[in-house]
Amino acid sequence: MATPETARRRRRKNRHNKRTYRGKQTHMEVNAIAKYIRVSPQKARLVANLIKGKKVSDALSVLDFTSKASCPYISKLIHSAVASAEKREGIDIDTLFVKNIYVNAGPMLKRFRPASMGRGVRIRKRSSHITVILDEA
Repeated sequence: MATPETARRRRRKNRHNKRTYRGKQTHMEVNAIAKYIRVSPQKARLVANLIKGKKVSDALSVLDFTSKASCPYISKLIHSAVASAEKREGIDIDTLFVKNIYVNAGPMLKRFRPASMGRGVRIRKRSSHITVILDEA
């Protein structure tokens, strides 16, 4: 029967083994973040969902032929992530793919516009934060 002292030692030993194992990485991820982009997050997500899971070259060609307002911003962000991958050693740029891309809402610019019957209607000019995560295949 295990005493509380031996159980405590066993837990300590296992925790140490997990710590040494956690330091090893088998693949490298590269991410790039663009903040305060003046595109509505809903419209940017439409483009982001088109390229999720694709190879970088395929994703860039899709963005070139898609006529949406957020395409130049996302294309520039992917180019930035690829450039930071070039700086790291051990990453093959030809095998990179878009592991994840997500668009979060940024701050809104609030403006007022005159409406009928003397009212003022609030207009919310939305911005977004776009994050791209690339990984090796």
